[in-house]
Amino acid sequence: MTRILLISDTHGYIGEDILKYAKQADEVWHAGDIGDLRVTDAIKNITVVKAVHGNIDSALARAEFPENLRFNCEAVDVWITHIGGYPGRYDRKLRDKIKSSPPDLFISGHSHILKVMPDKKLDLLHMNPGAIGKHGFHRVRTMLRFEIDGKDIRNLEVIEYKR
Repeated sequence: MTRILLISDTHGYIGEDILKYAKQADEVWHAGDIGDLRVTDAIKNITVVKAVHGNIDSALARAEFPENLRFNCEAVDVWITHIGGYPGRYDRKLRDKIKSSPPDLFISGHSHILKVMPDKKLDLLHMNPGAIGKHGFHRVRTMLRFEIDGKDIRNLEVIEYKR
C-alpha cells in the first residue's frame, strides 16, 4: 500500500498545514504551478516527490520537473500534467494521447477547482486537487490524500483550509 498526498498550485506557498500531511504520506505528487522550488525541496526533506511544472513555473522548475509525468504506482498507471482538462474536455495537446493510451489515473491541476470524476468512456479516474496555495481566486485551499493498494485507489479524503 502506498499513501499519496496530491497537491497543486502551491504558487510558492509551503506551510505546516501542508507539511503535516506530507509527513504521513509515502509520496507527495504535485500537479504543477510550484512557484518556488523551496516548496518541493521542503517536501523532499520529508518524503518522495513526483511533480510536473506548471505555466507559472520558472526555468529552474522546468529543468527539474517535466510537463508530463507518467509512471506506475503499484499496479496503477498514473499520468500527471498541469493543464489537462477534464473527461470529455481534455486539453487539445493531450486529447489524442489520452484516447490512444489511457492511464488508470489522470491528474491535472491549473483550474484551482477540486474535482474527482470518472471518465467512463476511457475507463479512467480523473483527479484535480484544486489549489493549496494562497494566491488565486479560490476561497478554499484544497488537497487530496488517498491510498493505492495494487490496482485499487481507495480511502480518498479531501483536506480543506479556508483562505
